[in-house]
Amino acid sequence: MARYMYDICTIVLVKSFKEVEGKYANYLSKLTGKKIVPVGPLVAEPSHNANLKQDSVMQWLDTKAAGSTVFVSFGSEYFLSSDDLEEIAHGLELSNVNFIWILRFPKSETKVELSEHLPLGFLERVKDRGLLVDGWAPQAKILRHENIGGFVSHCGWNSVLEAMKFGVPIIAMPMHLDQPVNARLAVEVGVAVEVLRDENGRVR
Repeated sequence: MARYMYDICTIVLVKSFKEVEGKYANYLSKLTGKKIVPVGPLVAEPSHNANLKQDSVMQWLDTKAAGSTVFVSFGSEYFLSSDDLEEIAHGLELSNVNFIWILRFPKSETKVELSEHLPLGFLERVKDRGLLVDGWAPQAKILRHENIGGFVSHCGWNSVLEAMKFGVPIIAMPMHLDQPVNARLAVEVGVAVEVLRDENGRVR
């Protein structure tokens, strides 16, 4: 059904915007004979509905200086390897910047203890400038906050669009699927730098 609808349509709307992908949309229009129209960025305004967890994150962020804090999140569909967790933790510690790090782990019957997955003593050493959140946080609301100065991201498309809309530079760490392509595009248009990996795929 979807293929049939595509065959008979003359206009295709895509979740992007012409300032970023206009030349690609024009090229694809020529290739397909269909008008490819970027209609974004389609980014919903952050919800004003809050809960205790959201409030605590935003209250912590309110105490920091403008542009002083990095937001670290890798989406909801990918879990970091132990090696990546360790390297990111070391990088955040050595950076001496404030950070909010969203950590997600595969569901299990027992509660995850963050200290068991991070370098020994990490939580104690960064306690004054790092906030670690287990599970979920209001990403759009965090990115819009004036105290956020950078976004370490897996470069899922929604995350890239949100960062662009709210003017937050991206430190790109793509993992799989479309993320490497999204990261290259973000680098190409000047809103990101990409973290390089070694020949074995490890972050350094």
